Amino acid sequence: MRMREAAERYAAHVRDVRRLSPATVRAYRSDLADLDASVGPVELADIDLEHLRQWLWTATQRGDARATISRRTAAARGFFAWAVDAGLLELDPSVRLVAPKRGRTLPKVAAADALAALLDGLSAADDDGDPVALRDRAVLELLYGSGVRVSELCGLDLPDLDPDRRTARVLGKGSKERVVPYGLPAARAIDAYLVRARPALRDRATGGTGGAADADSLAVFLGARGRRLGARAVYDVVARVVGPLVGSAVGPHALRHSAATHLLDREADLRSVQELLGHASLGTTQIYTHVSSERLAASYRLAHPRA
Repeated sequence: MRMREAAERYAAHVRDVRRLSPATVRAYRSDLADLDASVGPVELADIDLEHLRQWLWTATQRGDARATISRRTAAARGFFAWAVDAGLLELDPSVRLVAPKRGRTLPKVAAADALAALLDGLSAADDDGDPVALRDRAVLELLYGSGVRVSELCGLDLPDLDPDRRTARVLGKGSKERVVPYGLPAARAIDAYLVRARPALRDRATGGTGGAADADSLAVFLGARGRRLGARAVYDVVARVVGPLVGSAVGPHALRHSAATHLLDREADLRSVQELLGHASLGTTQIYTHVSSERLAASYRLAHPRA
């Protein structure tokens, strides 16, 4: 069996059996296609450790990020382990494949006071009732107020919101569902959007007739054409509004990072923050303790007379 055929079977396996996210499946399929191109037209059983090392070396030489190479290493290991379990191979050539250590960079975080002032300013500017502006404020308030991922926000349907409890039910990585709280400013922004903006945006998809129910009819957040809001549009909103505050190009994760860091700055319990963010591992959440420590150290150096 050739590499390409086996890779397609593996992609179906991780999608249907392991139920990994579509984004992860696409990344694995891309990684294995790159490996297939690297090893050339050889049988799966003929691929050895040197093929794999050459593949990673080539990726390093062309400047691929450490995170990308680490993911490719994981994709190869998972693929060949599956191939052995499926009876396609007798030996796993990736057993001794070593991934480069990933450098952990601290996430970009907005200052709490500056971010609050920015969001309050958006609220004051909502008097003109522009539907897109109302939606953007609700998007930003919910991203920061709940720490949800952009995919979770875009996937929200109207029944997922509980306005009385101020919670949202989201579907996270690995199809894991969780309920996240959000604060009063987010609740007010969402209510203003749902009452004053969403109907107008929905009319753009139906021509003002109401239209038959479709896949987007229950979506909480709608785009300018009345369809479910996409991740790219959310990135554009965050980059335009929050980017100047942070001082660099940022995406929705900057608000998620900021929410987690500000919670820990105010002594929130680490496991509660883990649950809020939907992290499978506490170690993933702990990076925000490093952010808080860095911020404390910076404040100390600036303010303490004997720093």
